[in-house]
Amino acid sequence: MLFPTPSSVGIRVILAAALLLPTAFLSACSALGGGDGCHDTAAELKRLAKQPLLDSPPADASAPANYRGVGVTTGCDDDSSGAPWLHADRLYAFPGKPDDVIAYYTKTAAAAGWKFEEDPAAGAPPATVEGACWTRTEQGRHLLLDVDLRPKGFSPEPEVGTGLAYSVSVGTERDGGKETCWH
Repeated sequence: MLFPTPSSVGIRVILAAALLLPTAFLSACSALGGGDGCHDTAAELKRLAKQPLLDSPPADASAPANYRGVGVTTGCDDDSSGAPWLHADRLYAFPGKPDDVIAYYTKTAAAAGWKFEEDPAAGAPPATVEGACWTRTEQGRHLLLDVDLRPKGFSPEPEVGTGLAYSVSVGTERDGGKETCWH
């Protein structure tokens, strides 16, 4: 019969600690963040994905060539510095000008009960060259609608040809908090 040697037992203990230590740190970070992170957020993400403005682009908008068939994507970002951020996003390609996109969503969002939120750093213009943002409260949750004319972080990068790419996102803090557009 073979018995583990002292050196193999030590290696097993070190390997077990190496595998469990990251889990312990993640749990501690989640606890410090004030909640249980992104666990059990599927129902809220589904509600966000059903927001009508995600599927209501201007007439000439379409999915970027390399995103056809993707539709709405959802996610939960938990950086442990506060409440996790839940969001539903959709990418579009548009052959017109950025002002046309903002004008369309300004009218459509207002008709759906969203309130435009001015960027305090931008001053008088209703939107920046990067996009615009609206807020509303629904089912006790504070929601942000963001139209980003310079979408970042999508992989692969959207292929739009001669037009522009933009994203539409509806998000909320996990606790339904009062996050602003221009934190």
